[in-house]
Amino acid sequence: MDQWLRNTNVVKVVALVIGVLLWAVVRSSDAGTVSSTSSGAIGEENIGNVAITPKYDKDQFYVELVEPERVTVTLSGRDSVVKKVMTSGGYSVEVDLTQVGKGEYTLPLTPVGFPANVSVKVTPATVKVVVDEKRNKSMPVTVNVTGIPGVGLKAGQPVAKPSQVTVSVPSRIYDEVESVRTDVSVEKATSPVSNRKAVLAAYDKNGKKIETATITPNVVDVEVPITSPFTMVPLQVKLVGEPPAGYAVASIRQSTDKVTVYGPQNVLDKLEFYEGPQVELSDLKEDTEFTLSIPPKENVNQLDPEKVVVNVSIVPSVTKTLEGIKLSIIGQNDIFNTKVVRPANGTVDLKVEGAPTLIDKLKPQDVQAILDVSNLPPGTHEVPVTWNLPTFVKKGPGQEFKMSVEITAKTTAQPAPQTETPAKETPAAPQTTVPEPAAPQMETPQEAPADAEQPTAPAASPEAVPASPSGTPAAEAEEQPAAPAGPPSP
Repeated sequence: MDQWLRNTNVVKVVALVIGVLLWAVVRSSDAGTVSSTSSGAIGEENIGNVAITPKYDKDQFYVELVEPERVTVTLSGRDSVVKKVMTSGGYSVEVDLTQVGKGEYTLPLTPVGFPANVSVKVTPATVKVVVDEKRNKSMPVTVNVTGIPGVGLKAGQPVAKPSQVTVSVPSRIYDEVESVRTDVSVEKATSPVSNRKAVLAAYDKNGKKIETATITPNVVDVEVPITSPFTMVPLQVKLVGEPPAGYAVASIRQSTDKVTVYGPQNVLDKLEFYEGPQVELSDLKEDTEFTLSIPPKENVNQLDPEKVVVNVSIVPSVTKTLEGIKLSIIGQNDIFNTKVVRPANGTVDLKVEGAPTLIDKLKPQDVQAILDVSNLPPGTHEVPVTWNLPTFVKKGPGQEFKMSVEITAKTTAQPAPQTETPAKETPAAPQTTVPEPAAPQMETPQEAPADAEQPTAPAASPEAVPASPSGTPAAEAEEQPAAPAGPPSP
């Protein structure tokens, strides 16, 4: 190295290189100064259609209106910086609502995310804002099943998980929220339909979707079972026999009083109730619980539930005599008169037996005593009494009643037929002392027997000679014996 430095040629070359480098550095600095000066020119750019971002507590309030929704931002500064801001996109225009509550306001806009060396102008500088309080409402999820499943199948009750959601709306429309619903199609389905992402929407009373509603969660899991047709009908448990003497049924409780029956639709249409299992009461002297299978019927595919639990409460029985139970007659014929002749007052007393809680409240009007006279002819008949007693109440032993019922034909008064007689024809009255009085001459009706005017002739009295029901003239009636003056003998 020392030898190179002593060599004048080497030193010249090095000096030349250093000079060139210095020139290049100076040239580059001058060019940079010129470029910087050129790019340092003040530029201005407009960014249009910038959305306004409200800044507020979303759990407490709802922004109903921001007007206008978008503004224009004007940037001023060095061109390079302005261009960089426009391409970066990391900016926004905010309106601060954290210090206001429910109401209508005009508030300034604040540019956010712009460099400090850039001048920012927002047009317009203020915005109109309407703020409302947010109210929450817990509502059940309604699943609207659409479409028709496969032939012979039926869509069951859909199940949504979760079944309750929270709906948040502005306070002014809180009462308008009617339902939260999602739609699930079961068109031609032959197996259960599941939708793991069923989207929910809130609707008002007119079925219009509420766009401003926020639902949490806004998606649910929905499953719609596809089954054979079914119906729910009352389950009837049949009671057989009675408890032993001295005991009575106080109450009977079933674990369910309805059963869902699955089967062909024509079978289900005929069901008004479903006949369940039998419960034998004959040997019961204490409370007993039965777990019984519900018997399936022909053409029934499935029952739900398949078993029923029956609890029978047995207590010592008590008796009570109900007095003055009115006798009721059924089966009367409209052409007959029917009445109770024994007992004359038409009532009967009955001794009843049952649980104390039932007997204590029992009244005569709670019991029906029925006499069935169907198909009985006219006459007097001894008719047995049929009793209609409340549930779990029975009549005391040795009380077999027969009542006398009289059935008679109804009579209607027949008017006497009218006969035409000559105006001057006057029939003569018969003598009471003569068995066969002489008949007057019909040719001379003016000549009546002399004794016809005697006041002793009872035949002149309408009570003595009744009118002939066949319309026979009085002259012919004289051939009959005269009625006695006194009342007829029985």
